Amino acid sequence: MRVHVAGEQGASPHRLPDFRLRHAIGFHRPRHDEPDGIRATWFVPGFTIESHPRACEALLPDGHEVAHHSWAHVAPAQQTRAEEEADLVRANEAIARLTGRHARGYRSPSWDLSENTIDLLLAHGFLYDSSLMGADYWPYRARRGDHVELGKPYGYGEQSELIEMPISWSLDDYPHFEFVRTPTTVLPGLQSARTVMENWLDEFRYMQQTVDWGVLTYTMHPYVIGRGYRMLALERLLKDLAAAGAVFMTMEDAATEAQALLFAP
Repeated sequence: MRVHVAGEQGASPHRLPDFRLRHAIGFHRPRHDEPDGIRATWFVPGFTIESHPRACEALLPDGHEVAHHSWAHVAPAQQTRAEEEADLVRANEAIARLTGRHARGYRSPSWDLSENTIDLLLAHGFLYDSSLMGADYWPYRARRGDHVELGKPYGYGEQSELIEMPISWSLDDYPHFEFVRTPTTVLPGLQSARTVMENWLDEFRYMQQTVDWGVLTYTMHPYVIGRGYRMLALERLLKDLAAAGAVFMTMEDAATEAQALLFAP
């Protein structure tokens, strides 16, 4: 069973991204009791790469994947097609300057695609997207051209060549841990880190019981998971996953494996 540890770094300068990003990166480095370490996928906005280059460069020696997460964390559904493509290109160039190549994977800010996103990703050579929730444990081909009209049956569009690596809000650290208050709502967050990690481990166990081959993606943000007591709980989770037989890999590697297993001609 494949497990992805996916880091997302937002673009806000008020969330100490440099300190906690370095903290989280260092956590994944091999130690005396972990000879292989963990290779994760980091979805990093171009703004963050250019604002905190040394922290982002620390991702490279240990084989982490750096994937696309927009330029400044603006949801593509709020952009015109031209704005979205310019944003896509600008961030991809920042990734290429950092890693020596353009990104193969994309994750939308707020997991919110536009009607143009899939076409643009295909046009710019992306292998996979990881913004949708159409399955639990298996990649699938992303659709385009769905038609929704109130009171009428759902109109399914065509499958594209883009591989979708599904995610879930329940496996994201932000809604569990962050306290956010706005004029209209409150996200309470601040849940027990141990309880959340126990739930995440149970999700892996259920996957083991129900599918022969599957992938599970945990999404974490350095400024959220990076608090000390949460990092301790995460360390326990990773050890338990390894003991249960989880295989940790980057999302690009898992998408490539899925392409061979599930989508071979």
